[in-house]
Amino acid sequence: MQQVFERDFLIPPSACDFSGRLSYPGAFSVFMDLATEHAERLGVGLRAMREKDRFWLTVKTRILYYARPAISESVRLLTWPEKPGPLRFNRSYELRRGEELLIAGRTEWAVMNTAAGTLAPSADIMPADMVYERGSALGEGYARIPPRFEAEPFAVYRVRSTDIDLGGHMNNAAYPRALFGALPSQEIAARDIRSIDLIFRAPCYEGEALEIRKREDGGVLDLCMSRDGEVRLLARIAE
Repeated sequence: MQQVFERDFLIPPSACDFSGRLSYPGAFSVFMDLATEHAERLGVGLRAMREKDRFWLTVKTRILYYARPAISESVRLLTWPEKPGPLRFNRSYELRRGEELLIAGRTEWAVMNTAAGTLAPSADIMPADMVYERGSALGEGYARIPPRFEAEPFAVYRVRSTDIDLGGHMNNAAYPRALFGALPSQEIAARDIRSIDLIFRAPCYEGEALEIRKREDGGVLDLCMSRDGEVRLLARIAE
């Protein structure tokens, strides 16, 4: 079974921002779509998992930005599952222009047994003949973000029907869009963003009003999405 999946990709205008380049949230969407396509080829995609009462859960994601490709630029996408632990999986991603690495990412996953309400062991998920020859695309771990935010919310995001995925909750890629949508374009343009971390703490559902708080220390901006005092998502945007 082939560990690494790769294909050519043309950067679509719908994934770009005011700069004419792949947006920061757009990278999350591109990588999520790529992971979904590879999972289908491996026999562990959404449809196959649902037949077994299984569902993929995103735990953490980290993306490093070296350069963002422009609208209609042709790039090469690569993704591969890393060797899993007993209950957790990691998947790596790369976006390249020839040999030049533009964006790299990594996501930690778990699999929920929806019938039992427990996490499924990795030995029951991935193909038995998978050979894990390639390690992580990132040479560093995920950020640790303190969950306590003292500031009052600076924005409120109401979860829309267009944010909802097959699992009935807010799609993973909808979170970075919501966070960046709460920041002025001038502020985004002024930041030399090099990395973004997302830590998913609890699911969000249609109609919920999520309060967004922030704190900043030097070139590190931490964000928190919460409802009724419960933290749903933590994010770190670092320069």
